Amino acid sequence: MAVTSTTASSADGGARREVEGIARLGKRTKHLVKRLRPGEIAVIDHLDLDRVSGEDLVSCGVVGVVNCKPSSSGGYPNMGPLLVVQSGIQLIDVPGASLFETLRDGDRIVLRDGEVWRRGELLASGELQEPARVQRQTEQRREEIGDALEAFAANTVRYMVEERDLLSGKIELPRFDTDVHEKPVLIVVRGVDHKRDLRALRPYIRDVRPVLVGVDGGADALLEEGFRPDMIVGDMDSATDAALRCGAELVVHAYPDGRAPGREHLEALGLDYKLVPAPGTSQDIAMLIAAEKGAQLIVSVGSHFNLVEFLDKNRSGMASTFLTRLRIGEILVDAKGVSRLYRPQPGLAPVLLLLGVGLVALVVVVLATPALYDVADLLWLKLQVLLGISA
Repeated sequence: MAVTSTTASSADGGARREVEGIARLGKRTKHLVKRLRPGEIAVIDHLDLDRVSGEDLVSCGVVGVVNCKPSSSGGYPNMGPLLVVQSGIQLIDVPGASLFETLRDGDRIVLRDGEVWRRGELLASGELQEPARVQRQTEQRREEIGDALEAFAANTVRYMVEERDLLSGKIELPRFDTDVHEKPVLIVVRGVDHKRDLRALRPYIRDVRPVLVGVDGGADALLEEGFRPDMIVGDMDSATDAALRCGAELVVHAYPDGRAPGREHLEALGLDYKLVPAPGTSQDIAMLIAAEKGAQLIVSVGSHFNLVEFLDKNRSGMASTFLTRLRIGEILVDAKGVSRLYRPQPGLAPVLLLLGVGLVALVVVVLATPALYDVADLLWLKLQVLLGISA
């Protein structure tokens, strides 16, 4: 990968960069990030790049992102573009460009002043997203968020009417092998700050031993932290085969009409699964399963807990997520709240260390004080009698 500086000036007065790297193409960003490597250029097709996808692109170490759709349509302050450009990654929007037809995965391309080049051929010309301008636009959209709120509220009301059975608890659930009755449940979703929150909850998981549920890619997040999920819920499009084979109970989220995209994949792997046809998102189903089966507490990692996060996801399904939280609110806790309030119990190692230090200190005191020799001999004799040790 080569990165060269140019002398051209941007609209904001800063020097623009020219970057070169291997192109990796993917119309679904959450799948593309699994095979991106540092120094490569991501070619995506992602309208309104959300925060989670932006964080994933940054963590992959890409040097450039070319988006064949507007990274921000202006309807609400989505955070993905800002995170990308503030990390020093060149982001170019080329709406309508046919890069998925003209480029091949693995081609070496050059990004220069909002243009995409391959071996001296101009493939597309678009708009280079400057950090200062993206920052201003994001702040402006935060002030003009009313239209997005109105659309979200209308969709929420419509969902409440159309899917009243789900919200009233009339969802048909199979019998599960995983027992959650009167137990705490930790549900991990590949979402906002999920890696950081999961690391912060390590003491809680160690001490409380909750039932661990991964929602699609959340199962891999658990495995990466050294935990094995007890259950995996979702359409199985984001979880790796290694996660699906880890021994967790598999629950396929199907559409209300019975279609289940993840079923064929699990059958091809020869894995058993349970099927739950229901509207809403997979994380909603995971939470409803835990609530309906009598969970004592549900701790959510990586899920959406404030209005901006709901809007940033920008999906009609977020209405179901919002309403699901209203329904099970009394037993639902965000991971951030648990990590701030929970006080870890001391493990065995600190206790043993304290006892060892105390014993060493006692031995040093006895050896340094001849007058205590007789007392030490007497204590040793009593200990031998107590333990039945013959001299």
